[in-house]
Amino acid sequence: MSRRATGLRAWFLQRATAIYLLLYIIYVLQHMIADPPQDYHAWQGWIAQPLVGLGILLFFASLLLHAWVGFRDVLIDYIHPTAIRVTVLTLVGFVLVGCAIWVLQIIFTATAA
Repeated sequence: MSRRATGLRAWFLQRATAIYLLLYIIYVLQHMIADPPQDYHAWQGWIAQPLVGLGILLFFASLLLHAWVGFRDVLIDYIHPTAIRVTVLTLVGFVLVGCAIWVLQIIFTATAA
């Protein structure tokens, strides 16, 4: 995300991702209350369903985007020396990309088995 994602665009991204995160958490809670998976194979079968897998991918994409915009805005507001700001933003970016790779590995491993 570039510096152009400020103001209204950043506000909209935060709200849109927050709404999706809330709706997905409500869906998962309802599913776990109504029909909880009993063992590992049931979990794996549930996650292997195409719509559930897509929902999980969108959930984590939304979560990472939400975190990036939030961290970015806070760091830009409170860290004024440019070198420190760029370093911290780079570290946060690497952590979020690492989390995204980890999530993709887990989801594709679960759906491939």
